[in-house]
Amino acid sequence: MNYPSSKLPQVGTTIFTRMSQLAAEQGAINLSQGFPDFDGPALLKERVCHYLLNGHNQYAPMTGVPALRQAIASKIKSLYSYSANADSEITVTSGATEAIFAAIAALVGPGDEVIVFDPAYDCYEPAISLNGGITHHLPLLPPHFVIDWDRLKDALHRKTRMVIVNNPHNPTGAVFSRADLDTLAELLRGSDTLLLGDEVYEHIVFDGQPHLSLLCHPELAQRSVVVSSFGKTYHTTGWKVGYVVAPALLSAEVRKVHQYLTFSTSTPFQLGLADFLEAEPDHYLQLPNFYQAKRDEFCQLLAGSRFRLTPTRGTYFQLLDYSAISDRVDVEMAEWLTREVGVAAIPISVFYSQPPADLRWLRFCFAKGSETLQKAAERLCKI
Repeated sequence: MNYPSSKLPQVGTTIFTRMSQLAAEQGAINLSQGFPDFDGPALLKERVCHYLLNGHNQYAPMTGVPALRQAIASKIKSLYSYSANADSEITVTSGATEAIFAAIAALVGPGDEVIVFDPAYDCYEPAISLNGGITHHLPLLPPHFVIDWDRLKDALHRKTRMVIVNNPHNPTGAVFSRADLDTLAELLRGSDTLLLGDEVYEHIVFDGQPHLSLLCHPELAQRSVVVSSFGKTYHTTGWKVGYVVAPALLSAEVRKVHQYLTFSTSTPFQLGLADFLEAEPDHYLQLPNFYQAKRDEFCQLLAGSRFRLTPTRGTYFQLLDYSAISDRVDVEMAEWLTREVGVAAIPISVFYSQPPADLRWLRFCFAKGSETLQKAAERLCKI
């Protein structure tokens, strides 16, 4: 029998799964995959259990339970001064990855070009390819990983269906400024190009900086599909609950895909999240300080190491430059570090279409308890 050829011939097991498996096999401290080693808020878990144990276990509405959509609308109005219609502009999804796939599947067709910025999160290009789109990679400019606006201007043309922006940026931690939003609006003005905003780390921004969502900019908001994640915000990545905010016409198209992709998302999780957003609305406002303390602790613990770093500006990831330690390529360095030192990290070359030859950075997740960070740093400082 001849099986059909692969639609994604270059895609294998993700680097996150591979490094987590290697860490488990080697008994290494896992700072690779981006999940906390601490649990979500007690009240949130209690509310989910309440609904789980009291009969709320059937399908939720396809677009999300009304109470949660309304809570999201209130939140983004407070944070970004954006008035979203909870009925027509907000859709609850089974995680941010599903939201991103649904948005691309709904809005990108054969021959459409989608611009992504390298290093880019690995779920973007497979979704583009599966829907017949063409991915155009533009490099971010180190050391601060900013957009090269001149290159973006030159890359935009009539076939540019979408630009994907990730803010705060995984894996580099870069964040947008107000000037960035204004420049992006200027470049897209008069075009039909859409924006997909991956903003899953929206509440993890440091040093007093606000998160500047695409929703903050009225001109950009009208062409944007913005994705966020409750898993990142409430330390519950395994629940896979996210959401999409977009103008009604774009939301309608995203929902057409969502209803056949997952249809709806876990009912007790949605109801519990709605209750928690109402009961403790300040939780996400405290998240920047919570994670900044972890970032600062991790960076200080590494002060005596041979790694070089600039404290990340957002996300719960820290890049470490190991060029003073080894000339190994980063995939080899990550594997060596896991096996020989007992700490797992992610090589950032896997986020590039064509990684620079001199790339010597690894990404470490500091969404961990102090004991975990101290043990990891102790091993790293011995290199």
